[in-house]
Amino acid sequence: MADADGIAAARPLLCDAIARRLFPCAAVCIGSSERVVWHEAFGQLTFESGAPPATPGTWFDLASLTKPLATTTVVLDLVARGRLNFSDPIATLVPAWRAADRRSVTVADLLEHASGLAARFADAPPHARHDFLTEICASPLAYPPRTQALYSDLGFILLGLLAETGAECRLDGLFTAARQQLPSLPAGMLLDPTHLGFAVPVDHRARTAPTEPLGDDTERRHRLVAEVHDPYAAALDGVAGHAGLFGTASGVAAFAAGLLRSARGTGPRSGPFSPGMTHRATRPSSVPGSSRALGWDLMRPTSSCGTRMSAAAFGHVGFTGTSLWIDPVRDRFFVLLTNRACGGGTVEDMRELRRDFHDALAEV
Repeated sequence: MADADGIAAARPLLCDAIARRLFPCAAVCIGSSERVVWHEAFGQLTFESGAPPATPGTWFDLASLTKPLATTTVVLDLVARGRLNFSDPIATLVPAWRAADRRSVTVADLLEHASGLAARFADAPPHARHDFLTEICASPLAYPPRTQALYSDLGFILLGLLAETGAECRLDGLFTAARQQLPSLPAGMLLDPTHLGFAVPVDHRARTAPTEPLGDDTERRHRLVAEVHDPYAAALDGVAGHAGLFGTASGVAAFAAGLLRSARGTGPRSGPFSPGMTHRATRPSSVPGSSRALGWDLMRPTSSCGTRMSAAAFGHVGFTGTSLWIDPVRDRFFVLLTNRACGGGTVEDMRELRRDFHDALAEV
């Protein structure tokens, strides 16, 4: 009964958000480490009359969910295999990162958004993949490392490029290999872990939830369908440490359910999804005033997960209108995917909707 009541409270929030043009469509998947509680789609792919309806299998641009799902997973895998340490100075891994003001910055600092790097470049980004590394390393720091946490796309782009150093494949290949180590799920959950990746399968592209380019995206003036929304990620061929993942609610939920099992102590003894590694990845940063862990955000009174999750909850959001929250104490994951960036509402509108949505599901 609690499940039904919570869903009954949350469903009209999404319908109302579509009516208010906060986003054209949404897909949700809520569940535990053992079962799916709610999986449903809402709205149409665009606001245009006659646009195709969204389905539970609609693919969405996950935007910054790429940071914890892909890049953090790859880094954890490299640490588990002894190829990296969280305490490794970036200067020993990337020769261009050598200025005196940044020599102390470590892998963990990048994961915790505490490296000193700004959020984005002050000027237009470079066009070539190798130029991103050079320009990030030369970028002025916005603050002394570890004195605060400032959300930084540049830090995660650097992490993605760093992970590729010495590898024979890009970040997308590293992620595909690393996620194979996720704890297995009960067959009855009927989630598809393959519906998550840096490229939408060809036969799903026409029905992918579109986005509209940002106003300062001077290179692209067309509707983006199965094409990454973030212009930095586009310049990086759609494969970047900060953005680039696409997925369905089922695909994100399969990842979330596996990670939830690990967070609750059920997982492999080693690798990126061992309980010990998951505990380390979700441990609060010691940086003053930070709400961050390694790649993840944590439960705070002002978080996008609302006010009723446990203190152990961790999650992340994406600029396009996506979010994932995981609560190990309640044994729940919450996937909410939308295409707000297709002529929808503001970031603040989306933040309020997320908080109301998660609070409505507090008893589910």
